[in-house]
Amino acid sequence: MSELVKSENQNSMQVFNSVDNFETALRMAKCLTSSNIVPAIYQDKEKGLSNCIIALEMANRIKMSPLMVMQNLYIVYGNIGWSSKFLIAAWNTSGRYTTIRYEFEGIKDTDKWGCRAVSTEKATGVELKSALITIDIAKKEGWYDKKGSKWQTMPELMLQYRAATFLVRAYAPEISMGMQTQEEIEDVIQDVNFEEVQNEIDSKANTNHLNIPLPEANKINQEPQKEKPQKEKPQKEEPQKEEPQKEEPQEEKVDVKKVSPTTNQQAQKMPDIFSQQKAK
Repeated sequence: MSELVKSENQNSMQVFNSVDNFETALRMAKCLTSSNIVPAIYQDKEKGLSNCIIALEMANRIKMSPLMVMQNLYIVYGNIGWSSKFLIAAWNTSGRYTTIRYEFEGIKDTDKWGCRAVSTEKATGVELKSALITIDIAKKEGWYDKKGSKWQTMPELMLQYRAATFLVRAYAPEISMGMQTQEEIEDVIQDVNFEEVQNEIDSKANTNHLNIPLPEANKINQEPQKEKPQKEKPQKEEPQKEEPQKEEPQEEKVDVKKVSPTTNQQAQKMPDIFSQQKAK
């Protein structure tokens, strides 16, 4: 047994124990960040490398695969948490306990309907049981009535998850490393009302005005400057082109006085000619 413990200690890598371990973890993290299999939070160019190093440290602490740890770590409202199914798998594969079983009590679809998670410690043969989780507890804790709560759509599964989480936290807290599950964080975080937050800020904010003396050189004239009315520049009117009007031909008036004497004599002779033709 002691040889097994020594071999495990030799193979284990505590990332922050030495510079050599940290450099080794850094090279491993660079390889993981370039993979498309790991979740997006580990592929980020700025924070992905740091997230990978922390995941490697956590995987080493609980003796689990780094990829399995990365796939089951969730960030909910800025808080990190495990998935419930990961804690169940870690318990079942630890080798210290038997597979988790579930015992239901009460009448189904009533507030008294509940579930316990049960397992046995292999070294001592002692049966381990979680606290009884009921629908009534879920309602009183505010888990059941939240918007989008899975307690309303799949209550049986949620009873099993919560009972198993309580079993792990009670008898093997080193598996969860003291962290909550994703489902617990979602149930605990309350919906934030923007108006309530704004009213709280307004009520607690400092309403006193601060008079801070400023040097004369840096004083700012707080009086609003009157804007000078801008003179409107007269717009130049473009000359309109007038279309030439067509002049109608006018009849020429003949001045009788200016007519030559020869024409006058011919005009006087015209009636004599007409009278001669009538006589004939």
